[in-house]
Amino acid sequence: MLCAISGEAPQVPVASRKSGTVFEKRLIEAYITENGRDPVTDEELSPDDLVELKTSRIVRPRPPTLTSIPSLLSVFQNEWDALALETYTLRQQLTQTRQELSTALYQNDAAVRVIARLSRERDEAREALSGLSVRGGPATNGDAMQVDSPGLSNQVIAKIEATQERLSKTRRKRPVPADWVTADALNSFAPVEKSKTPYTEARSLAVNATCDAVLLGGSNGKVGVYSISDKAITEELDVGSGRVTDTLWAESRAIAATSTGSVKIFENSQEIASFSGHSGEVTALAVHPSGDIIASVGVDKSYIFYDLTSNTVATQVLTDAALTTAGFHPDGHLFAAGGVDGQIKVYDVKSGANAANFDSTGPIVAISFSENGTWLASAAKGSSIVSIWDLRKAAVIHTIDVASPISAVQWEFTGQFLAIAGPSGLVVQQYSKSSKEWSEPLKNAVPSVAVGWGLDANSIYCLDAQGFISLLKAQ
Repeated sequence: MLCAISGEAPQVPVASRKSGTVFEKRLIEAYITENGRDPVTDEELSPDDLVELKTSRIVRPRPPTLTSIPSLLSVFQNEWDALALETYTLRQQLTQTRQELSTALYQNDAAVRVIARLSRERDEAREALSGLSVRGGPATNGDAMQVDSPGLSNQVIAKIEATQERLSKTRRKRPVPADWVTADALNSFAPVEKSKTPYTEARSLAVNATCDAVLLGGSNGKVGVYSISDKAITEELDVGSGRVTDTLWAESRAIAATSTGSVKIFENSQEIASFSGHSGEVTALAVHPSGDIIASVGVDKSYIFYDLTSNTVATQVLTDAALTTAGFHPDGHLFAAGGVDGQIKVYDVKSGANAANFDSTGPIVAISFSENGTWLASAAKGSSIVSIWDLRKAAVIHTIDVASPISAVQWEFTGQFLAIAGPSGLVVQQYSKSSKEWSEPLKNAVPSVAVGWGLDANSIYCLDAQGFISLLKAQ
């Protein structure tokens, strides 16, 4: 019999009840005192679990002094026993550490493989979603979906290029119309009319090109056409179930977006197209300067362009965040969308490439391009500050603090005046090209969730949270 610790024949052999292994009694007792476990099975072990084995013994003489050779041999024996015990413990710990390291490396390798697989599946899903396209028929065939959208057609691209070329040449040189509003006139603006509408939860207001009708909608699935001359709702359009989230005019066509993900197009009081390309709520609409292309953005992180000449989806592009607001550049070659991630994402209209990202302080609630073609106004949720971005510098060049939360911002046609609306009132800021300074010709306490400029900017229409439309004009 050999001791499992020292590997030598034991002087006082004992056996463990737990592992059945033979040990030298003094060595195993020392190990139990230090660790309390069986060195072979690592089970709990006490001296009571040791069984002394009966063997013939050789009586050892009384230990001599250290000056004798037998005494030195005894000391060497004790040292050897301690060394053997320590070596055994170290080997055991080394084996355990190797096993733990092997397990950790295996788990790390498995985690890396899972992450790589999930990343690949995510990229494939994004690629598939970015190619989704919804084809709208002449009436309500908006649910047909096509994967791997080929992008904008040559006809649409040609229209975008022609619009950009035409507007970029004339936009900067056109004079301010003779009857256009002045800062002095704005100083005397005050509410002159206030009309009640049935849309108590309306959040959007769109004034048509001739400034004789206002489009707005509420939570009942209805869109109302408010006649400015009659001062009343003269027509009501049914968009189906869901809340109306945004409205706009594309020449004579009325466009409405809903919380169910649909976009409806009406002309002469009739629905001429319906699209359901978004997988969630449509949050905003925008019309291209050509008047024949509109865009919608939604919580599904995508934006969609629609060709109104054929009533079909032109393309759908997936972004990296849920989108809340949208707008086209005055020349029509850029498209901007605000996201819940606090970024204003600017895209090339023709290619869909991300041209720039502007970081704000929170989810974007409103954006508006200036007619000068180089500025973009934006406001973040809960913020009282409007940021004026210079597209050439990709930086904020001016901020406007109106001291209350902002719901909407809107430049007028000449790019001189910026209307800023919020629940605490309406503010109009003016930028003077000659003095290169900002001023505030108008500040009124009329609460507003949406705002729109009237004919020649000589009037302003405001919509409040209770569905009242207020008209502000010079007194």
